Amino acid sequence: MAVNLDKPHLWKIDIAQSVDMYNDWFMNFAPRAFRETRIEVTKDVEATLRETNNLTNVAPAILRKHPGVLPTLRMSTCPPLAVDRLIGLAAIPSSLVKRMENKKKLPVRLRGAALDIELQKIGDIIERMADPDIFTWLNRTEPPLQAEIRRAATIVADRLCGSVANPIIRNAQEKRQLAAIQSWLETFQYRKLTVQDGMKFSDMPPGTFSFRMNIPVTLETGKIINIPIDAVIKPKSSQRREMPILFEAKSAGDFTNVNKRRKEEAIKMSQLRRTYGNQVRFSLFLCGYFDSGYLGYEAAEGIDWVWEHRIDDLASFGL
Repeated sequence: MAVNLDKPHLWKIDIAQSVDMYNDWFMNFAPRAFRETRIEVTKDVEATLRETNNLTNVAPAILRKHPGVLPTLRMSTCPPLAVDRLIGLAAIPSSLVKRMENKKKLPVRLRGAALDIELQKIGDIIERMADPDIFTWLNRTEPPLQAEIRRAATIVADRLCGSVANPIIRNAQEKRQLAAIQSWLETFQYRKLTVQDGMKFSDMPPGTFSFRMNIPVTLETGKIINIPIDAVIKPKSSQRREMPILFEAKSAGDFTNVNKRRKEEAIKMSQLRRTYGNQVRFSLFLCGYFDSGYLGYEAAEGIDWVWEHRIDDLASFGL
């Protein structure tokens, strides 16, 4: 039974209320989420400065030990260096830089002296282009004061957080959405499964739920992969072997990006149906800027949704 996908006469009102709810959250809580992240990032930047002797010794040994510091080093230059710009300037393999950036690891095949040569190139570029207006001690012989280090670390942290502002906000919003789902479920005596339970989704007992659970699906090629699902809920009234209900928590701060990414849910739905048949119940938990174009696309794919401002619609799914 459809809950919201078959009620287009309500979409306009719900869109307006959802936008208002997101904007209210953003104005009241997003700045705090950003500041809290910046505090943690500032600590990481200070650690990087200690390791590199306050950016005067970006040696291969340090990059070997801490490959994840590369984003911090890129944001320490004047101007800050994009990944591809660093690759071009240092004339180093893109696979090396992107693995350090994305995986915080060193490459598997490039090792020993050959690796040190490439890491030295990175260090040379960083030291040569380090921003003297931020790291004011670079042009003098006296060591930096603690206040200077803290100021420099805060500036670099601002640069790092500014480059990933949207993910910071999105992650904070997702945590809040999942907390709202948990609060609603626990009101009706649902029990959250923990990591210690070590339970597969197919073995979940009725009246339980879990967050960010991996669900195995079979691709067209026959390969089996895991796809993460934000909320997996086994209704109290379901049979032991019945599929749980799957929810994807979605939030958006503008209408443009959601229509660029609306195929993501359709792809997940097709993978789930291919693996488990039409018994799959995969829906969305929405807050923010989701317009009629987005909703119509999801409805056409058979994907239903719950608006966070009407969270009690979860009951209509049999919960």
